[in-house]
Amino acid sequence: MNIDKVKQDLIQQKSELQSRLERTHKHLFSKESPVSPNFHEQIKETENDEVVAALETEGLGELIQISRAIERIENGTYGNCSDCGGQIAEERLIAIPYADACIGCAESNS
Repeated sequence: MNIDKVKQDLIQQKSELQSRLERTHKHLFSKESPVSPNFHEQIKETENDEVVAALETEGLGELIQISRAIERIENGTYGNCSDCGGQIAEERLIAIPYADACIGCAESNS
């Protein structure tokens, strides 16, 4: 596994995610349009905002995981399970490059 490539990909993914989160945050907190006088439209707008807020929360969690993976690469612990200390399978890291637990520990923790 080419760790330098993984790091570059994670940095790119982090940058894209940060941009998306900034746009999401602006959408949620800079409502310039007036609230719709139609009650059903207000409900739709509220539901949409709740979905966007949930996506933002999920994105923030992913951003933290990506940042931690970059730190693990830099300190030489990338690929080591944070729970048992064993190696995380390369296939798992290819699928989820910011994984911090081996499949066994991840399954037992969920």
